[in-house]
Amino acid sequence: MWARLLVGVGGSGLGLRASRGGSLRVAGAGCAGKRQQQQQQRGQASSAEAALKKTPLFDFHKEHGGKMVEFAGWSMPVQYKDSHIASHIHTREHCSIFDVSHMLQTKIHGRDRVKFMESLVVADISELKDNQGTLSLFTNEKGGIIDDLIVTKTDQGYLYIVSNAGCADKDSAHMKARLAEFKAAGFDVDLEYLDEALIALQGPTMARVLQEGLKEDLSKLTFMTSTLTTVFGVPDCRVTRCGYTGEDGVEISVTQSRVVELTEKLLANSEVKLAGLAARDSLRLEAGLCLYGNDIDESTTPVEATLVWTIGKRRRQNRDFPGADIIIPQIKAKTDRKRVGLVSTGPPVRQHTPVLSPDGKVIGEVTSGCPSPCLKKNIAMAYVDAAFAKNGTAIQVEVRKKAVPATISKMPFVPTKYYSG
Repeated sequence: MWARLLVGVGGSGLGLRASRGGSLRVAGAGCAGKRQQQQQQRGQASSAEAALKKTPLFDFHKEHGGKMVEFAGWSMPVQYKDSHIASHIHTREHCSIFDVSHMLQTKIHGRDRVKFMESLVVADISELKDNQGTLSLFTNEKGGIIDDLIVTKTDQGYLYIVSNAGCADKDSAHMKARLAEFKAAGFDVDLEYLDEALIALQGPTMARVLQEGLKEDLSKLTFMTSTLTTVFGVPDCRVTRCGYTGEDGVEISVTQSRVVELTEKLLANSEVKLAGLAARDSLRLEAGLCLYGNDIDESTTPVEATLVWTIGKRRRQNRDFPGADIIIPQIKAKTDRKRVGLVSTGPPVRQHTPVLSPDGKVIGEVTSGCPSPCLKKNIAMAYVDAAFAKNGTAIQVEVRKKAVPATISKMPFVPTKYYSG
């Protein structure tokens, strides 16, 4: 059976089908004869796959039954031998490894590194303690979101940044342009792009699994804190307690030459399985977490996206981040539309599904949606007119040209389990 993935990166969707063997097939082929069509598809798939970037775990994925698809210019596993639903439930009940090596990892060096980063993002970086991180946003002068990212203030004399693969070129160019301005003004700051692998271990049994490979007491590493340590004999791993599933978890930055070794040592524990993009997407949606290009982009502001909490108090008072003159007034005056959660039964709700008022007027659009494996009902994120954004409001969604009842719901849909100590 074909496993289908619709990928939205940077606002564009690409329909791909992953075969049992893991090859790519592009949805929507032409009208050539069947044999010619199959040959063309094989040739196109082979060429497309060859052009894709590969993580250090690419061969490992293939060896373990990974069905590979294109994601943000990378060849990534959408799922393995287990079904998407089985991987999702396993992560909620045990723990799973996700390859996230496609993400952009950056270090910001220099005496003026905090000033530099605060010129680009909305967070109060200076107030962070050593080895503490925060979710933040690159914003533009119009108040739009260029990307979301995690910024960690390490005790090693640099900031550690992880940002989205789909925005890697854009983010890099954005930081380099600001770096040139800072250097021209005499500031001490430098960028270093890391060539490390990155894996995420996510799920309620993560701590028990990982503790076996650490000398340090993992209970002292709380949500959004980070440490540089040895993991199962692999030195110089940056372990950050965070993730994209809503579960307790870590992301481990590790040298490319030893990521397979580390992954195999983690998989030696029966609690751990591999999981792919499909499970990652449904897990993050249950947790109410945004996907850049779907739920946030340069046409949405932090206020519309209900991400005001990412803006530091001092930054609001000083109005000294990009787009502050647009964003700060929105906090006080509210916005015409708002990102909300919604639930429904019946046919699944997907991206671009129209959201309707009870009398059938279009009041918004779904940005992400899927059947929830845990809740056994449809969940989605959407932007709707602010008048309809209150939790519990009865609305409709248009699925297959039919109006289906739905309800505005608070997020996360499934309670998050981040470890706070």
